[in-house]
Parts: sequence; C-alpha cells; structure tokens
Amino acid sequence: MTRPVATAVVELLFWPALLGYGEAALAYTSPRFTRIGTWGVRLGWLAQTALLALQAARADGFPWSTWAGSLSLFVWFVVGIYLIWGCRDRYRLLGLALMPLAVVLFIVAHVGGGTAAGERSHYGNLFLVLHVGFVLAAFAGFTVAAALAVLYLWEDRRLKRRSADILRLRLPPLATLEQLTARTIAVSLPLLTLGLAAGFVRLDEDGTGIDALMAVTGATWLLYAGFLAFRLTGRRAAYVALGGFALVILVRVALAGSHF
Repeated sequence: MTRPVATAVVELLFWPALLGYGEAALAYTSPRFTRIGTWGVRLGWLAQTALLALQAARADGFPWSTWAGSLSLFVWFVVGIYLIWGCRDRYRLLGLALMPLAVVLFIVAHVGGGTAAGERSHYGNLFLVLHVGFVLAAFAGFTVAAALAVLYLWEDRRLKRRSADILRLRLPPLATLEQLTARTIAVSLPLLTLGLAAGFVRLDEDGTGIDALMAVTGATWLLYAGFLAFRLTGRRAAYVALGGFALVILVRVALAGSHF
C-alpha cells in the first residue's frame, strides 16, 4: 500500500470512529438507548484501533510522538479502559461523562494532524513506547477515575436530597464507585512511574533539564501517590481525583506541544 493510499484509508477510518463515539455521547443521554450507545463505543473503538494499526504499519518508527498523535492515542486508551467494565448499563452516566470528552479530543487530534499517517521521530522506539505509551495509559486511567469521581459526587448529592428518581436510574453503589476509583488509580500510578523513569533516564543521557511538562507530571504523580498513601475515601477522595485530572488536562492539552 503506497503512502497516499494509506493516508486516504487512515482518513477514511477516522469518520466511523468519530461517528461511533459521537453516537454514544448522544445515546447515553437516555437510558432507553444505553445499549445502542455501547455498540457505538465498541464500533468506534474498533475503527480507531484499525486507524492506529495502519499508522503503526506505515510509520518508520513510533508514529504517535507528536502532540496531536499522542492525543489520538490517549483517546484510544481512555475508551479502551472504559470498555473493560464501564459499558454495563449501570455505568451509563460514566459513558455520558467520558464520550463527549473523547469526541472533542479526537476531533482536536484530527485537526492537529494526529490521525494522519505516522512520521518518524528522532527518538528511539523503545524510549517512546516506555515514556509516551506508559504515561498516556496512566493518564487515561486517571481520566476514567475522574469520571468515576464525578459520578460518585453526583449520586451522593442525589441521595442526600432523597431524589425521587435515584432508584429508577439503577446507579452503582457509592462504595463500588469509591473502590473502582481507587483501583483505577492504583493500576495507573505504576504505569506513570515507569513512564517518568524512562523520561528521567533520557534526560540524564541528554544532559538536559526538566521542562514545565515534566514538572507538572511529577506533581501529578505526587498527588495520586498521596491519594493511595493516605487511603482517601468519600467526597475527599473524589475531589482529589478531580484535582489530579485537572493536572492531566493541563499536561495533555496546554503543555504537551512543548515537550518533544
């Protein structure tokens, strides 16, 4: 397959992925369309998986080292983590929180050229897989944890107000949301640790200093490490998870373009 053909196919795969994610974002607004929304997520994720696979096959090296390319990969990680268990009916509102964000970031990645055929980076493939891959996977986990925290706070507020529709919505128990938030962070933090370690090793080899992105990423690590160390629970844990997500968005959207 020639590069122009590969570029055209990658461009073609973007649209069904976006359509699936967009359809899910709309379908999750109503309990009646939850399963249709879930199928939209699945089909959209499969289309994006094919897109990423084609990028990898056509690239001479790691194809997601650019700001926009890594943003596209980040969206794929977020949706993939959600699909592991979050697509069940009880977690419809989790999908409602995540899928609009996925749609917006996927469009931004596309506009920035992140869904085009991959290009070669001057960094080694192993370093990029360890650094970019692990950091993005960790950030995706923190994003899902933040969505769980939002759902926890919303449900907790409805329960305290004794809202009449709380039983009809068939929401997961607060204890379950709290446990899932903590477990998601517990899995994501080691991935971030590995990604940061690879970055610091590279800095030492290059003899360069820490930039703003790595400083904020380090602060993110400290915040989530504190979350686990102090075994936070309840609303306090939810607020800390949201605070960490604010740092993730700062790193992914505002600072990432200046890193490589």
